[in-house]
Amino acid sequence: MTTGSDFVARFLFEALDIRGAFARLGDVWRSLLAGRGYDDAVRDLLGELTATAVLIGDNLKQPGRLTFQLQGSGPVRLLVVDCTAALRLRGMAEAAPGLAPAPLRALLGDGRLSLILQNDAAREPWQSLVPLAGDSIAAVFEHYLAQSEQQPARLWLAADGQSACGLFLQKLPGADARDADGWARVCGLAATASAAEMRELAPADLLGRLFAEEDVRLYAPKPVAYDCPEDAEKVRAMLRALGRREVESILAEQGEVVVRDEMCNREYRFGAGDLGTLFPPVPAAARTLH
Repeated sequence: MTTGSDFVARFLFEALDIRGAFARLGDVWRSLLAGRGYDDAVRDLLGELTATAVLIGDNLKQPGRLTFQLQGSGPVRLLVVDCTAALRLRGMAEAAPGLAPAPLRALLGDGRLSLILQNDAAREPWQSLVPLAGDSIAAVFEHYLAQSEQQPARLWLAADGQSACGLFLQKLPGADARDADGWARVCGLAATASAAEMRELAPADLLGRLFAEEDVRLYAPKPVAYDCPEDAEKVRAMLRALGRREVESILAEQGEVVVRDEMCNREYRFGAGDLGTLFPPVPAAARTLH
């Protein structure tokens, strides 16, 4: 079984009623980071959230987008990652500069976890808001999953400037009846995974190393992609909605209109020469009709 640099692979302990998944992002993660200049502490938190988003987003059953947000009152104000059912990602962080590595609570302060599911078939998005519980990204999501799905879950995460990885286990309802010690045993084994092994080993090799005595079925990995296409027309539509007078006022004051897309780390710039394109003259016949 071959894998690219960006994938999520599910697996199942056949005899234990325990499921899991392993995700690793390389090119995708580096594309998301490009030009951001985050401090290592912020970068690694965002990487752990991104790996978590892939592991959870892989469970979306219908076309849609799941947005993960960690908002806080500390020097890290926001971490946000979007993941679609097709495993297309984008994300960003907002933080004060010059941050050193520290526990999650020290960086985020008082905060909350928000999950927003925009299902293509639903009119209104579904949203879940919960206080942050735990001093790491893994602990926050372990607590959330235990509360929302009523089943214990464990996460092991690793991120740096080159990759973002995650290993996920979840106990299913029949696990204790099949093996009373199974959950504790596989969690203990998973905890021995090193960051280097998660970054370097293929899924089959990692699971074979961790769970050599267990019967594990590994499913084919799914590819993950970075998705932040340029959408200048959407920005032009926004400026048209502001109106010509407001756009001219900004141009007179600042010399140009700059629209910043923080999520995709991109700027759109418009000068006086773009007014004719943004606000084309109304044909004489149309003016007469009005």
